[in-house]
Amino acid sequence: MYERDQPGLPARAGIGLKASHYREILEGNPDPGWLEVHPENYMGGGGPPHHYLGLIRRDHPLSLHGVGLSLGSADIPDPAHLQRLKALVERYQPGEVSEHLAWASHGGVFLDDLLPLPLTRETLDHACRNIQQVQEVLGRRILLENPSTYLRFRDDEYPEAEFLVELARRSGCGLLVDVNNVYVSACNHGLDAAAYLASLPAALVAEIHLAGHSVEDVDGRELRIDDHGDRVAGAVWSLYRDFIQRVGPRPTLIEWDTRVPGLETLLTEAGKAQRLLDDCQVDRHAAV
Repeated sequence: MYERDQPGLPARAGIGLKASHYREILEGNPDPGWLEVHPENYMGGGGPPHHYLGLIRRDHPLSLHGVGLSLGSADIPDPAHLQRLKALVERYQPGEVSEHLAWASHGGVFLDDLLPLPLTRETLDHACRNIQQVQEVLGRRILLENPSTYLRFRDDEYPEAEFLVELARRSGCGLLVDVNNVYVSACNHGLDAAAYLASLPAALVAEIHLAGHSVEDVDGRELRIDDHGDRVAGAVWSLYRDFIQRVGPRPTLIEWDTRVPGLETLLTEAGKAQRLLDDCQVDRHAAV
């Protein structure tokens, strides 16, 4: 088991770092709270991505949020990919390293998607093994993010929230709670998003994600798609406000990965989250 042995991220609102915003962040000196990058975009040896990330890292806390470890796969994590991730962690010393509850590879073939898992005892065993291996190689705890889902498996043996809690307790990982994913999945499956969040122990929650989503009509049925391409929906803000009132302020990221707007729009969305974090902090102090 790996306890938190890093300084972690500040309990503030942050944004995803995009290449189109490198210069603006360096030259305009904004205060984004903290920044997140996908490590797969920085696994080359050098070049402009590392040049800019190195400069930006001097002034801002950083999180690495991976999409390629395929922790839910029956295969073990790809050793070469894991070593590249380890090199990045050692180079940039991020406050947190996180991944998704999903599978994205099989037999050495990587897929361009994060695919859902059957929530069974067998899957739990595989995922625990993979998470523990990653933590052993990195020498630190990682965080696991709940997915957005569009189907459920007939053989599921756990509700998703219960599966995540058991996985965290057995493997020693923390939870990255994506409130938008909870809402999208709950709407798609007719579940209660607030009840899902209420079942997550505060002690396991280390980070939160917020994002926008789209709504599509599929054969006359409303389907919500986690596309990270818009502002955070009002219902998601409400869930987030109630969630941090219970678990306390947590590092909170605004994810916006498609139709990426200007930096000012991202900072405005982060500002909304920061105000809720500030209000939560005031309320908790007043209650003492």
